[in-house]
Amino acid sequence: MATKSISRRDILKTFTMGAMAGSVLRVIPAQAAEYAHHMVAAERAVTAAGTYAPKFFLPSQYKTLQNLCQAIVPADSDSGGAKEAGAPEFIDLLTSENPKYQLKLGGGLMWLDAECTDRYGQAYLDCLPEQQKEILDLIAYRKNAEKDLGLSQGVEFFAFLREMTADGFFTSEIGIEYLGYVGNTYLLSFPGCPPVPEA
Repeated sequence: MATKSISRRDILKTFTMGAMAGSVLRVIPAQAAEYAHHMVAAERAVTAAGTYAPKFFLPSQYKTLQNLCQAIVPADSDSGGAKEAGAPEFIDLLTSENPKYQLKLGGGLMWLDAECTDRYGQAYLDCLPEQQKEILDLIAYRKNAEKDLGLSQGVEFFAFLREMTADGFFTSEIGIEYLGYVGNTYLLSFPGCPPVPEA
């Protein structure tokens, strides 16, 4: 019998089970997540094209943010990804109101473009897909920063962005449906949490 390969989304899902209870959200409280999704939906509802205008990130930074969010939680056969779930809008809105996020994410995006320019001669979005994958693979693992201290800021940035993206995705309508969250439903027995997927 063939075994199903474990995706990043499977791992994020395991870590985020019960997200709407707020106890395992990686970065923000549940109330802030609800507020952000509500405000984004309200803005989209009053624009002719149903669009969202970034509040903090510059247009080029926002495009990079969208690309990164989708790389973290891509669309699959079960549901849309982070972009379809509104994670970039969610992150931008919360960042516009939090100086700590502005420093981490704004600074991280600047670091990413500078690092890509040093390595490949152009900003992240202008890099070839294989170059984008290469730099993300480097900053996805803390052990790489131990070998190369120049990657430290990128590693910290990408770790924080992954958490924010997971929060945005799994508290969205798409993410909640994907989780199979049923709210305060009485269960005859508790089946326990699913095991953490092994790589």
